[in-house]
Amino acid sequence: MESMISTPEKTAAAGLLVEVTGLRDEIVTKAAPLIEAATAGTDMAEADKRTIANLYHYLGLRRHDIRSLQRRLMVRGLSSLGRLESRVLPTLDSVIAALAEMADAAPTVDAPSEEAFFAGEAALEAATDALFGPRPYGRRGRIMVTLPGDAASNPDLLVDLARRGMDIARINCAHDNPEVWRALANHARSAGAETGRTVRVLMDIAGPKIRTEAVLCERKLVAGDALRLVAEGEPFLSEGITACAAVSIPEIVTHLSVGDRIRYDDGKLEGAVEETDGRQATVRVRRTKAGGAKIRPEKGLNLPDTALGLSPLTAKDEEDLASVVEYADMIGYSFVSEPADIDLLEKALSQRNLAGKTLGLIAKIEQPRAVHNLPALIAQAKRHRHPFGVMIARGDLAAEIGFERLAEMQEEILWLCEAASVPTIWATQVLEDLVKTGLPSRGEMTDAAMAARAECVMLNKGPAIAEGVSVLDHLIGRMEGHMFKKTPMLRALTSW
Repeated sequence: MESMISTPEKTAAAGLLVEVTGLRDEIVTKAAPLIEAATAGTDMAEADKRTIANLYHYLGLRRHDIRSLQRRLMVRGLSSLGRLESRVLPTLDSVIAALAEMADAAPTVDAPSEEAFFAGEAALEAATDALFGPRPYGRRGRIMVTLPGDAASNPDLLVDLARRGMDIARINCAHDNPEVWRALANHARSAGAETGRTVRVLMDIAGPKIRTEAVLCERKLVAGDALRLVAEGEPFLSEGITACAAVSIPEIVTHLSVGDRIRYDDGKLEGAVEETDGRQATVRVRRTKAGGAKIRPEKGLNLPDTALGLSPLTAKDEEDLASVVEYADMIGYSFVSEPADIDLLEKALSQRNLAGKTLGLIAKIEQPRAVHNLPALIAQAKRHRHPFGVMIARGDLAAEIGFERLAEMQEEILWLCEAASVPTIWATQVLEDLVKTGLPSRGEMTDAAMAARAECVMLNKGPAIAEGVSVLDHLIGRMEGHMFKKTPMLRALTSW
């Protein structure tokens, strides 16, 4: 049968075939040594080696600007390559096979089977089940709830949360004590049993969180005011200084340099170091939230320009691990930023009796260094063969990289984790107004809808947390009918 494709179109297809084949060859060639370095000399599971290979193929592709190529593929009814995170080579091979047919050329690769094409999605689903437990009825995404300490004496609250859709109970080890944690974990498991749900427990070790301690503050600070940070002794005020605070990790003051930025309480205040002598530092306020910011004890400090050299595993964390290995299904690892940090935790865990228990690991991505090292962190975690996931800790991350870049960065983390078949947790301020006041804002409803692209969404504690779980359960279920990751799902519309 004579081809229906015109000669000019065959010529165009032949040119595209050369271009896409060349792109594929370059990606494979440049990724090969990186894949070898990430997987060699280990007993990494073969399935994990395949996902690591796909991750480095994805990184290779994303080093190219392929926008022009995408448009030329789209107009011919071919994949734009815009949704290939979990299937880089299968997508390229499918396009190459189609172009070869259009150009009447011999194909250089075989078109993938449907199973091979969607193998990355299947791997992500398996990794999600291994980490978070079986998929709940009616939705793919899981709901995680940060438990308040007073729930230790209120087991009915956890039963209500489980009935409404809680899949994972989060215990923050920065607060309370092992007795409270034990009660919360036991209540979570009992609530799961009573409601017929799988409720897993995540215990989040605190890490070297930098906070204000004792504080002297005359009034709310505004742009132009001066804040003093002291490494030792009690806070004190002097002429020109509006507020003074001691810090939870005194040595940070010795690492500060003139010009280093300081962000207070998730960015409610930002300033820069104006003077420092190693014992104290003067910070000039550049901007604050509307109306100014009051400096209070126990609020977080972020230092995005300062190399602190702090271990992500503190002495307190080492003590808390005894409780974690007994009560938790997963451990949340704060301030992880280097592959060696994964080994540090693994060594600490190996010194405790896990009694054959498989403990999942959640790496909290909070710092620019962690974002930069994310591929290496993923590869290192998979070497240890624990169920592994990534939390997009948007509070600290925004304070570290700036609010302007947060939206872009959370997308990139989602893409890289999908490429590596790593489950993600969308965290910080999800439905915050609803949870705290009972009434959501319009913007946070949109944010929560976008969170459905992650494998898990985290809610923080608040008076209306039960209502927050109900809303999120309904919202995630509906949004999954419209969107899977970056792929629109064209279910029937009923509003028109």
